[in-house]
Amino acid sequence: MILTSAEMKALEERACAAGATPTALMEEAGATMAAAVRQFFPEPGKCVVFFGKGHNGGDALVAARHLARRGWKVELQPVFEPEAWSALTVRKHREFRELQTGVTVAARQESGAAFVVLDGLLGIGAGGPLREPIRAAAREINRLRTRENATVFALDLPTGLDADTGAADDDCVAADFTLTVGFAKAGLLADAATRYVGRLAVLPLAELSARADAADFDTVATASELSPLLPRRAFDRHKGECGRVGIVAGSPGLTGAAVLCAEACVHAGAGLVTLYVTPEIYPLIAGRIAPEVMVKEAASYLDVLDGRHDVLAVGPGLGPDREPELLKLIQRAPQPMIIDADALNILARRTDLLARCAGPRLLTPHPGEMARLDPASPSRTRTETVREFARRYPVTLLLKGARTIVGEAAQPLSYNSTGNPGMATGGMGDVLTGVCAALAGQGLSLYDAARLGAWLGGRAAELAVFDGAESEESLSATHVIARLGAACKNLRAGCW
Repeated sequence: MILTSAEMKALEERACAAGATPTALMEEAGATMAAAVRQFFPEPGKCVVFFGKGHNGGDALVAARHLARRGWKVELQPVFEPEAWSALTVRKHREFRELQTGVTVAARQESGAAFVVLDGLLGIGAGGPLREPIRAAAREINRLRTRENATVFALDLPTGLDADTGAADDDCVAADFTLTVGFAKAGLLADAATRYVGRLAVLPLAELSARADAADFDTVATASELSPLLPRRAFDRHKGECGRVGIVAGSPGLTGAAVLCAEACVHAGAGLVTLYVTPEIYPLIAGRIAPEVMVKEAASYLDVLDGRHDVLAVGPGLGPDREPELLKLIQRAPQPMIIDADALNILARRTDLLARCAGPRLLTPHPGEMARLDPASPSRTRTETVREFARRYPVTLLLKGARTIVGEAAQPLSYNSTGNPGMATGGMGDVLTGVCAALAGQGLSLYDAARLGAWLGGRAAELAVFDGAESEESLSATHVIARLGAACKNLRAGCW
């Protein structure tokens, strides 16, 4: 669910009317926030907690207490004098001080230790321009991030961001992670808000979830929602039951796209992967592809129609040639098909064919490809673009970006939450196509394959940076492929 601040407040009031207490909600929120921090930073480090006078500050203090119990060195940075604090904030501050263990007055980063800042200055009820002393505190948080390499976790939303519109103050906190409680707030998903929100994690609260009606609401895809979609295999399952995927990809100078797509498909669980390439690049592909992938020459793309496949993926690295064949393949194939890259550029000249395809189609454009498919899209928000295209054509649309969106007629829009800026490099789209094809081959609808594929690819990128030796600068598509298995395990474990 994605809620406005008023809807979230009404939900909290219903929970309290049913017996929940503000103290209990705060304790659950703060404990879950601390657990989310530890998911990304399992080893104790140093944490500076900026907290305001209201309930958001109380949440931050509860999170600080739980981190301190786990061995973190915690420094508190109150922005207001204690006389201005709410009663709950006073109580949570006292409980933190009574803990003693793990508290230091001036904690700063040691070599190799995590340095985390919690932004607990303002909650979703705040609005308008920032005022002092909040503005000064927001500036200090941003300074710690840029000058001292602190990782900033915004609690519920970044200070200075409007919870409903996503409008940002000039001194809005630029968070690396936003841990939003209960349900995502509408402003967190605005196009302009992404650079301030960073990695979005939706932290469920049992008391709120029990009183929410999620029917027909757009959603942020979470592990708890997606994990039931990941196919569980019977012990006697064989490769023919795990998805036969046919991939049409590659051209001179673009053979890497074909290799990445096919190998990602293997690592995402496809039982049999066949890569169709033109005769001129067959020797290059056959000599470098993973041994699990079968490679076949295709004198014509229409030869693919004679193969035995559960799903097809078309487009990575194809180049602009052989347009008539490709359009016929897109229209005639009865199997579900993922259409990407150059196949999208060719299809952009004949979008009318989308209404006459023999099987389901998933389109996976980046913004440039989307603008060719729908020239009006640059003047719309990303949400409007996906909603309108899904209304106009009988397809599933996955619009790639820092906050990937999946849409389909009669389905809620689904926003992806995983990933990092290291994914802004060549080959990531080829990997996504392969992953989505593998999932569709295992029986998922194209809508669910798109949502789960985006989540797994983003989580694999996160693992490469947080658990591996990569940085956002060094991250590549091959690193993501190597961690798809770990991402699947994370999904089943219910990580955020």
